[in-house]
Amino acid sequence: MTATGHAVIGTVIAASIPNPVIAIPLALASHVVADLFPHWDPGTNRKEKTNQEFLSGAMIDVGFSYILTFLLIVFLFPQTDLLYAYIVVFAAQFFDWAASPYTFFKVKNPPIFQWFYRFQKKFDNRLDKPWGIISQVAALAGLVLLVLFI
Repeated sequence: MTATGHAVIGTVIAASIPNPVIAIPLALASHVVADLFPHWDPGTNRKEKTNQEFLSGAMIDVGFSYILTFLLIVFLFPQTDLLYAYIVVFAAQFFDWAASPYTFFKVKNPPIFQWFYRFQKKFDNRLDKPWGIISQVAALAGLVLLVLFI
């Protein structure tokens, strides 16, 4: 799932669960569950992209994820503390952050970076464009609407 997708899920968790002892582990677990869902992300078809294209696509995704978090908090969940939301969003994205030194730069030492990369590959279920984007947007919009109206 995109960093933006994980951010939306993290934002919804932060808005719904004010207790960080519950919200942060739930956000971590949500990463695994979300990546099981068929999705597109900047790493889809990685072998067809240059390193520059891959890295810039990921950076745009991450930047957008933090802007969207801000907008969701300000306009839809104003009762939620913004710093708390960003902490929960970081937890929802954590596995990607932990794997990024290996993913982008093939850093193998310490080996924990490569471990996170391999761990994620076990449940990453990619689906190419357009359906990988459409399904992800539909699921995330449904999640936000569910929380807003229930």
